[in-house]
Amino acid sequence: MAKLYFNYSSMNAGKSTVLLQASYNYVERGMHTLLMTAAVDDRAGVGRISSRIGLSAAADIFRAEDDLFEHIRKAHAAKPVDAVFVDEAQFLTEAQVWQLAQAADRIGMPVMCFGLRTDFQGQLFPGSKALLALADSLKEIKTICWCGRKATMVARLDGAGRIVEEGEQVVIGGEESYVSLCRRHWVDKDLGQGSGEPA
Repeated sequence: MAKLYFNYSSMNAGKSTVLLQASYNYVERGMHTLLMTAAVDDRAGVGRISSRIGLSAAADIFRAEDDLFEHIRKAHAAKPVDAVFVDEAQFLTEAQVWQLAQAADRIGMPVMCFGLRTDFQGQLFPGSKALLALADSLKEIKTICWCGRKATMVARLDGAGRIVEEGEQVVIGGEESYVSLCRRHWVDKDLGQGSGEPA
């Protein structure tokens, strides 16, 4: 369906894996997908979407100043696009979320965005805030806290594995830099490392 979708979660829930699998399903049926990811996230290399389980694919990059509607329109004119997949959607600007909505509405294709909902301080990312307001479909991809409860929050860690409470909203990092926690343990700043506390 030609809609704007937002699939969100905390860190390490498998968002990129789900994105790559969904794109593969289209390609397997002879369709063409357009993959996009944020230029700022170069952990797997610039213009590459990669999952923790080893799946990866090349992707177009977007920067804050890019017009994504025009990008999609030009790509679609060159080779018809059946679906657009956007990884690291939390890094979109509000204007870019509107541009993606226009691609769904005016070009007529599903635009599926995958990203974090909140940062390490529990605040919405600008892209996620706009997607929560504008997306036709919202879906949470679940992961768990160390205690077994659903993880909805993200804690940032310093080099010694301690929780960081202040700093820039965007610091690129993987499992060594972030951990997903349930709300209770995020508030308590409890990483569960030998605490022995019952859940």
